[in-house]
Amino acid sequence: MTVDEGVAQRALVAFRISCPSLMRRKDGSLLTATIDWQPVCTAASTVVPGGAAAFFRDNFEWDRLGEGKLFATGYYEPEIAGTRVAQTGYAVPVYRTPPDLVRCTRADGTSGRGRLDPVTSQCLPYYTRAEIEDGVLANKGLELGWAADPVDLFFVEIQGSGRLVDPAGNVVRIGYDNQNGQTYVAIGKLLRDRGILPPGGANMEAIKAWLRANPDQGRALMRENLSYIFFKELTGTGPLGALGVPVTAQATVAADPLYTPLGAPVFVQADRPEINGLWVAQDVGGAIKGANRFDTFWGAGADATRIAGGMAAKGQALLLLPKGSAAKALAARAATPPAAASAQAQP
Repeated sequence: MTVDEGVAQRALVAFRISCPSLMRRKDGSLLTATIDWQPVCTAASTVVPGGAAAFFRDNFEWDRLGEGKLFATGYYEPEIAGTRVAQTGYAVPVYRTPPDLVRCTRADGTSGRGRLDPVTSQCLPYYTRAEIEDGVLANKGLELGWAADPVDLFFVEIQGSGRLVDPAGNVVRIGYDNQNGQTYVAIGKLLRDRGILPPGGANMEAIKAWLRANPDQGRALMRENLSYIFFKELTGTGPLGALGVPVTAQATVAADPLYTPLGAPVFVQADRPEINGLWVAQDVGGAIKGANRFDTFWGAGADATRIAGGMAAKGQALLLLPKGSAAKALAARAATPPAAASAQAQP
């Protein structure tokens, strides 16, 4: 495993940021324990300039998850036209989490996000995308900002964070805070399955172009994705990932925490050379499921949008675990497969 020093340095920065969470968070994959990470986190804090590649080489051993066959996509922090207050041309609300969105137990005994009936206190499904877009949450003081284009805001929801940029250049950074508990449906897959876009042709720009060229059909299609994201305003250097720390452009990947310990380094070799090297699992995603499914983060700006929007890489992935823990990881996986461990994973 050969790692470029510059790539390793970015990964080291991300790994150091992750260490506090690694030291207190239970590993949903059951591959590691907090004690496994203590020595490497201590070592990470003392790495001198030029020593990042050596740090990863000397302090970790690799583990192949399943067959190790990777599929990686990309995500980014979009910039869209938006304002903090409603004004002409900016009429699409960006909502913060409503106070009536709660976790509750349904009549069938399952639990999840929903709302309580004000009369019976019965746990009901929370409002769908269509109901929210039709105004069920309007005029309740929940508007964090206003977007100019519903298609742009839809893709900010998919990315999980973004920037509202007003005509004067002022920026409001927003990030994922909650979700309505409804099912996520990938509209790109719907477009492919219905023969509207060709296989391999349902990339982000093609989907946006079709939605805008077919506004009525596009609005109906977006509503087939019942899931709706609520945002909070962000400060700091970058969007917050699932570890509660800022994600790092060209160093963070979203992963499935049932297979990859959040905070762990991942080594990638793929048919897209820009993703080759070390990444750190700092985030999760609704569509990122399985042992070798990753979503690479590229930051903000035109280049990030272009690379992330067209990313569909295949290759190999290796999980880096603290020395001495790989054998324990194999035993833990054999004893408790990820499906059985899911109840123990962090939400």
